[in-house]
Amino acid sequence: MGITLFDIKRYAINDGPGIRTTLFFKGCPLRCVWCHNPESWDREPEILFKPARCIGCNSCGWYPDHLPPKKEDVLAVSGRKLTPYDVCPTKALECCGREWTIEEVMGEIEKERDVMTDSGGGVTLCGGEPLMQWKNALSLLKELGVQGFHRTVDTSLYASWETVRQIADETELFLIDIKHMDSDVHRQMTGVGNEQILENIRLLTDFLKTRKDDNEKGGIWFRMPLIEGVNADEGNIESTASFIAKLRGGDQRIHLLPYHDIGKDKHRRRGTVYNPDHLLMAAPSDSTLERCRQQFENHGIRVIVGG
Repeated sequence: MGITLFDIKRYAINDGPGIRTTLFFKGCPLRCVWCHNPESWDREPEILFKPARCIGCNSCGWYPDHLPPKKEDVLAVSGRKLTPYDVCPTKALECCGREWTIEEVMGEIEKERDVMTDSGGGVTLCGGEPLMQWKNALSLLKELGVQGFHRTVDTSLYASWETVRQIADETELFLIDIKHMDSDVHRQMTGVGNEQILENIRLLTDFLKTRKDDNEKGGIWFRMPLIEGVNADEGNIESTASFIAKLRGGDQRIHLLPYHDIGKDKHRRRGTVYNPDHLLMAAPSDSTLERCRQQFENHGIRVIVGG
């Protein structure tokens, strides 16, 4: 089975150092209420629907239901079996995700080698959760290493430690999400507890410290979606800062990512509901952002807003 991606972003500047090519892996074990890439959740390709483009021609064979057709829906046209998005004249239907061979992915990456090299950039694996396709991710990371690319993995670390350890052998930098320190709240907001995530962070930090002789490996940048009503309160920020400060080794820095609801329209396109329980979530105010910054800096942690 090939690598299933749902996007390739070129000239990315917020996914690690320099200018990068970011590969978006399909599949994620978390269901974050605020997720801005819900099309990444399912491992298999899916069909998205843009109703504003629909002209009601019924070429797809399912209008006027105005619901995304299921991926097993097919339409016989000229003796061929086609999915509805193949016959939509206005592209109101689109396929999200496709399988790639490693050779195909490397061919796309090579197109931007000069830009990435000149800027000190490289390739970032994100998603979704790239560790859900860990064998494919590992094979790709090995090939990237052979070809001399800087490798970054953006992950929640919700995976087995053995998976994380093998990925770490082929990774220069980890971008690790910390969403909430209370496991019950974490489960309510993401669908899973955080015990495995926090333990993997501890284990990874210790593991990377053993490679301190290799200056090009062992980096960790923490990232936190900062959301009023979820995790921006003083108590959670203090717990997060204390946890990071106690870790041994790694880059003591955190990127605070203010909340946005860009995922709302994507849910509409895939026929699902954004924030179905109507939880109160909002972007942090300037004063909240400054207070969070100060709390982290009080623990010696460098703060970057965005990225």
